[in-house]
Amino acid sequence: MYDSDNLEHNWTQLRADLMKRFGKKPDLNAILFLIGIQELGMGIREFTKEEKQDLMHIATCRVFSLSGYYEFKGRDSDGWPHFKPAKALPFANLKEQEQMLKWHVIEYFNRADDIRKP
Repeated sequence: MYDSDNLEHNWTQLRADLMKRFGKKPDLNAILFLIGIQELGMGIREFTKEEKQDLMHIATCRVFSLSGYYEFKGRDSDGWPHFKPAKALPFANLKEQEQMLKWHVIEYFNRADDIRKP
């Protein structure tokens, strides 16, 4: 799926690109929060602690949907997206889980960039 040297290079590059856009170098949780806001599609506003957790869950499901681990079910009456598990995530230790998540986040942004290109 990924090699660790290339993964870390691409991760560093993504964080640097986001720092240029937002003025701060985001960590994984902040990037997941940004993806969650993007996927919610309701703009930036104040979110409760529970909503922030929900946004990070939405982001995790969304990025893992790129490899078929989750499927989009639809939106609830408040417009929040919901996903359902499609296949089991492979067993991984904490470091491997983080690498897998980073790879999917990078892929999410790569695909978003592809959509924006003319």
